[in-house]
Amino acid sequence: MKIGILTGGGDVPGLNPCIKAVVNRAVDEGHEVIGIRRGWGGLLWFNPDEPETRARYTVPLDKVQVRTVDRTGGTFLHTSRTNPAKVKSKDVPEFLRDPEHPEAEEADPRLRDFTPHVMRNLEILGIDTLIPIGGDDTLSFGERLHSEGVPVVAIPKTMDNDVYGTDYCIGFSTAVTRSVQFINQLRTSTGSHERIAVIELFGRNSGETSLISSYLADVDRAIISEVPFDPEKLADLVMKDKRANPSNYAMVTISEGAHMVGGKVIEYGEADSYGHRKLGGIGEITGHALQQITGENIISQRVGYLMRSGAPDALDLMVAINYANLAVDLIIGGASGRMVALRDGTYTHVPMSTVTSGVKRVDVDELYDKKVYRPKVRHVLGKPMFLY
Repeated sequence: MKIGILTGGGDVPGLNPCIKAVVNRAVDEGHEVIGIRRGWGGLLWFNPDEPETRARYTVPLDKVQVRTVDRTGGTFLHTSRTNPAKVKSKDVPEFLRDPEHPEAEEADPRLRDFTPHVMRNLEILGIDTLIPIGGDDTLSFGERLHSEGVPVVAIPKTMDNDVYGTDYCIGFSTAVTRSVQFINQLRTSTGSHERIAVIELFGRNSGETSLISSYLADVDRAIISEVPFDPEKLADLVMKDKRANPSNYAMVTISEGAHMVGGKVIEYGEADSYGHRKLGGIGEITGHALQQITGENIISQRVGYLMRSGAPDALDLMVAINYANLAVDLIIGGASGRMVALRDGTYTHVPMSTVTSGVKRVDVDELYDKKVYRPKVRHVLGKPMFLY
């Protein structure tokens, strides 16, 4: 059997160890593995009539090839945010622009569906089963392929930990670890200058990364994506925190997807093929607002990509390797259309369709105090390790 594997969407620590574990287990079981470079883009841009594109977008994987990849973060297969089912006209590869090509005629010329082309490429490459590693966007196209009859077993990853159907996604623990580390390191400068620090963390729709990081770093106030905030109220609370601190400083974290009451999420740039524009800037805007209201000096810091950089921590290593082994188990057993998962502390698997059947967001009533903009964790009996 030949197993294909790819990584899509944002990179996270733990991807390389996961790929390595898939390869080692599959090879030990007598199977081949081929890596698809640049996520779904590799299967879109691979041109069977141009042999050189095979080396550009695919790579045979064996134990020697992956021997040391687990020592670094990111994904050595590279990644993209390509959605072959919704390709903008300007992004269509040149060889697919031929008017005689089967996918050349579409009802909407702005968004073209090249799923049949991807399926043909999988057949040409001899891939029997595909393992996509990604978040809900990447896995939604994996579910599309499964619905078209392609055997797929998915592995969830995202530092936001917001893939529906699993309690844990590869990358989350390391993102929290990094965030806590940087938050606490920024205390030295903030305290030395007696300022207010506003630290912007990743988190588009789910504030879980920000919430858990803030809870563990014991910041003064935490603004999350799910709850609009009032800058005047925040300023009043933060000034009380600052005065109560013997070192005369205060720490505030904010999710990049947060917004003020009556305002909107700060987005910029062109939307990608999944409909998402880039986020970022709410931290600086909030810092400026706090400075205008309080007259205090502000330290504004985006942690951003530092949250997802570097090697994975022990928990992400554990989950990445175990997810890989579970995925290969399922493939050997003939399963398809499944996503490996952790539920109630136990490794399991769920239908891939689960990913698009709901949304995973912070349980605000249980874990967050909207009145004072703080994590609120009082009762943990019966809760999962990361609280929900």
